[in-house]
Amino acid sequence: MGIASDSSAVRLRGVSRTYAAGAGGPVEALRDVDLNVCAGEFVALIGPSGCGKSTLLRLVAGLDTPSSGVIDVGQTDDDADRCVAYMPQRDLLFPWRSLLENATIGAELAGKDKREIRQQAIELLPEFGLEGFGDAFPQTLSGGMRQRAALLRTVLLNRRTLLLDEPFGALDALTRASMQEWLLGVLNRHSVAVMFVTHDVEEAIWLSDRVYVMTSRPGTIKLEVEIRLSRPRNHAVRSEPEFAKMKSRILHALISEAL
Repeated sequence: MGIASDSSAVRLRGVSRTYAAGAGGPVEALRDVDLNVCAGEFVALIGPSGCGKSTLLRLVAGLDTPSSGVIDVGQTDDDADRCVAYMPQRDLLFPWRSLLENATIGAELAGKDKREIRQQAIELLPEFGLEGFGDAFPQTLSGGMRQRAALLRTVLLNRRTLLLDEPFGALDALTRASMQEWLLGVLNRHSVAVMFVTHDVEEAIWLSDRVYVMTSRPGTIKLEVEIRLSRPRNHAVRSEPEFAKMKSRILHALISEAL
């Protein structure tokens, strides 16, 4: 894999991933994926199940290696540990650790000072809607609180780009809507770029600056949609004609993949 030189927070060029032969032969998960995420930009990935969205995040996170192509996350020798932070679909909180201990574990494993990172986490608890719950254990928390704790853990890594894999997929509709609005507020204050995987078209439009629609496997980019909605956003924007127009365009691209 080569390394590109670009001002983007994340840049992919011609990225493909094929897995070794199984019972049915090699599996081509991704083919010639090109995309950019600019500094401070929120980009959503949407596509049919199994199209390689999560695989793409794992490649950008460095948890997997592309078969071909170029991935650039702005990494240099001086900041190799400060480029991306990855939050998987499940919150993965340890049941034997308190919320605060779960939130700080990633930064501690990255070698950050434990007392310093603990103090940062305590100061951020109110912003993340977790004030008063630092000593609580995961089994006593609601689904939304667990996801906020997992995102706090991700933010505390202090990376320039966050990779979020369907963080609200398991939440009920009301909690999900509340979490979407909360997430935008938090990310605006922390000035990070985001790659966000979702199956929800409205969620993708409402949160994002751009949406990439992927094809069925092998996944590649079928459509790029710039979301020209002013910020800050509220849920009333979902009833605007421009929102409906973009939703129809993305749905058409997705439905054509399912036929």
